[in-house]
Amino acid sequence: PYLPASQQSVTAGRPYTSYDPILNPTASTIHCNDDGNAGPNPTSININPGDTIVGHYPQWTHAEGPVTVYLAACNAANCNSVNSGSVKWFKIAEQGLISGTLAAGSWANGILMANLQWPAKIPTNLKAGAYLLRMETLALHQANTPQFYPECVQLIVGGSGTALPPAEYQVSIPGAWTATDPGVMVDIYSDAAKTQTTYTIPGPRIWPGFTGIDIPGGSNPTTTTTKTGTTTTTTKTGTTTTTTKTTTTTTTTSSGAKQTHYGQCGGSGYRIDTS
Repeated sequence: PYLPASQQSVTAGRPYTSYDPILNPTASTIHCNDDGNAGPNPTSININPGDTIVGHYPQWTHAEGPVTVYLAACNAANCNSVNSGSVKWFKIAEQGLISGTLAAGSWANGILMANLQWPAKIPTNLKAGAYLLRMETLALHQANTPQFYPECVQLIVGGSGTALPPAEYQVSIPGAWTATDPGVMVDIYSDAAKTQTTYTIPGPRIWPGFTGIDIPGGSNPTTTTTKTGTTTTTTKTGTTTTTTKTTTTTTTTSSGAKQTHYGQCGGSGYRIDTS
């Protein structure tokens, strides 16, 4: 069901190396689940500040763990020639343990499992330009064996914003976390997890200078507006990209009926929307 980059058609989504989880927290491919390069026929999704981008999953089976969303400025007209391993990433959305304990609590991944989609709003004051967006689920259902599922897509952000986070909020991936970080190496079946009610999401903090998004510990509310627009769909064997005026969806879909190892986890069939 997996198609190599050479067989992937025109798409804004970065080609993925595998739909298996990345088990090494500092793996060289953990930025976008590939070697860092765009596919043979890359394109970009046009989006505006304040729009909402939504990742869609045909299936997801793990209720424990966080979901994070990053951006990285490409500092070029587009991201076609930009290697995702060389950029600096900053976080625009995150959610981890919502309530309860590590062992029996409500997690962001539980919401993803129920809804099979994850929305994130583009900051309303974000600087216009070309960006890579990285959406990641981190599955913690296996004791001390974190499973990373990153996906990336190329964006062109419009508007007249000027805001970018300072250096302290930008990170290299790999490098933003290690295997020993408390939010990475987790045993939800331990005795301690039965009473622990806090969890530290890996990666940097969200810059409080952004507006129009939810910032943990901050006061910037997120509001979502959905508008009707013209929809165009480009379909290839393996990936579908759907774009509307105010909602953009990039979908990576595996073809073939045979279920493979890790295929049930949601790594195959990922897609993303904006509104």
